[in-house]
Amino acid sequence: MEYLKDISIVVPLYNEEESLPELHQWIVRVMNENNFSYEVIFIDDGSKDNSWAIVEDLKTKDNNVIGIKFRRNYGKSAGLQVGFTQAIGRVVITMDADLQDSPDEIPGLNKMILEGGYDLVSGWKQKRYDPLSKTIPTKIYNGVTRAMSGIKLNDMNCGLKAYKNEVIKSVEVYGEMHRYIPVMAKWAGFSNIGEKVVAHQARKYGVTKFGLERFINGPLDLMSIIFVQKFSKRPMHFFGYMGIAVMMVAFLSVIWLGVDKLFLDTSGRLITDRPFFYVGLISMVIGVQLFLVGFLAEMVSQNRPERNNYQIEKKLD
Repeated sequence: MEYLKDISIVVPLYNEEESLPELHQWIVRVMNENNFSYEVIFIDDGSKDNSWAIVEDLKTKDNNVIGIKFRRNYGKSAGLQVGFTQAIGRVVITMDADLQDSPDEIPGLNKMILEGGYDLVSGWKQKRYDPLSKTIPTKIYNGVTRAMSGIKLNDMNCGLKAYKNEVIKSVEVYGEMHRYIPVMAKWAGFSNIGEKVVAHQARKYGVTKFGLERFINGPLDLMSIIFVQKFSKRPMHFFGYMGIAVMMVAFLSVIWLGVDKLFLDTSGRLITDRPFFYVGLISMVIGVQLFLVGFLAEMVSQNRPERNNYQIEKKLD
């Protein structure tokens, strides 16, 4: 595939009017110093301040600037997805607009992709300038993500990342899934994922746009990704295994009740007076429900138009 630019820089933004001119100037300096052909894609996620007017002004001064404005606030994932669709560079760099990500890191990230053979390189802000209320939950979140995904990244949520263009064209980012692009890339077949220690700048303007709810939503999103990627084409395997396990509990409960009633119990109690009766009954109902959910999910899966879409890396005719 022929690429029209060396690098595409995708910058989602929301109410970042103070930082945009400085960020653009910084990016241009780095690009020119390294003789990169480039494009900077600013995606305004429904800003309420003067951000879009500044993007328009930057466009008049620099033809390498592309501006996209959402009618309302959709979130960072939406901005990245639209930017990925637009990107025509061989290497795609994502970074935040708040000046906490340093454009000086771009040449190193680009080199790791082109010469190191990585599909994706994630930044690692080893030394952070965030309060403990943010850094401690971040460490816990990254630990859980590593354990659940099997991807050994120290800073999964770092906004500064580099990708081969093929990677970002092979994943679909939605909801709040931007945190887990490496996970989605791995499931799409791009498993050569690297990490680079990058500088973390203290926030210069404004306030963070993310609250503590991301530490609740994050693990839920990760479970959604893992489930969809692993079982979307065979949901009966997931629900069926669970159904079998629960039905086994029901079966063993019935066996125990029968043996106890016939050979062990001498009190004459009714079976319905025994706790195991209700354990078995509830387990049987839940097991049947899980099987039914699996069958329904399987029917839905079989009727999806994309059920036989597979990533083909090479083809010889």
